[in-house]
Amino acid sequence: MSFYYPKTPFSLAGKTLVVPIVSAGNVSQLAVDLLIASFSLKHVGIFNPKDVIPVVAAREDGESGVTTPIELYGQDGVSIVVVQQRSPALKNRKQEFTESLLDFIQTSGIASVLFLSGINSSNRADSQMITPTYHIVPSNSPSIAQTSLSSILNLPIPSYTSPSPQYRLSDQVIRPIESTPIPFIPGGGLTRRILSTISTYPSSWSIPTACLLQFVMEGDNRGDAHLLAAVSAKVLGIDARITEWKQPSSWQVGLFGTGHDQTLYG
Repeated sequence: MSFYYPKTPFSLAGKTLVVPIVSAGNVSQLAVDLLIASFSLKHVGIFNPKDVIPVVAAREDGESGVTTPIELYGQDGVSIVVVQQRSPALKNRKQEFTESLLDFIQTSGIASVLFLSGINSSNRADSQMITPTYHIVPSNSPSIAQTSLSSILNLPIPSYTSPSPQYRLSDQVIRPIESTPIPFIPGGGLTRRILSTISTYPSSWSIPTACLLQFVMEGDNRGDAHLLAAVSAKVLGIDARITEWKQPSSWQVGLFGTGHDQTLYG
């Protein structure tokens, strides 16, 4: 069964794929919303939703059809293509989803991939207060030096280290030591699983890969999303094309629930 179904003929060759991972504050999905709206990216394909929680909704701005859990957006003349994932993987299908996603990336013809993820700020160490944004480059990723991701090496975006152990000290003696070189990412959803699977990919992983992570608290994360979108655009060298970030029209109503009737408060 296919994982990706194109809606319209669209070449991914040579482009950078941006993939949000469902994680703390949904900040990565909100950042991708801003990229899609601001670069006027079009819906070009859908992914098989068999491994994720079902969800369906109306499309933006009265467009025909419905949204599905995972979709792809792109535009001729724009160097990025963007995945938007609206629901997390089912608990017992996490690895299957991870492998399907990575197989698609490996065979799609894209030049590089940038994952976006949130991290729970309650686990932040004092040494990590200097900036909310960090990065990980998997150890077996091809060099990013000559790719669209190379700015990560020059911008003040520190390499991420885990602010806390995955298990309590009392539990560590009864749990096996993990062999993955990817540090624990509290609130990161499938981020660690995806990056760790890349390091053990059955054939040589050939796509230059990086991940941006941002510390956030659950709440109204629009401001956090603007920051992550801006950092992503800077890293990808497309920030000069943005004069003002455009929010999707769906953000105007019900993004964080319907507002309370103010007469309740006198």
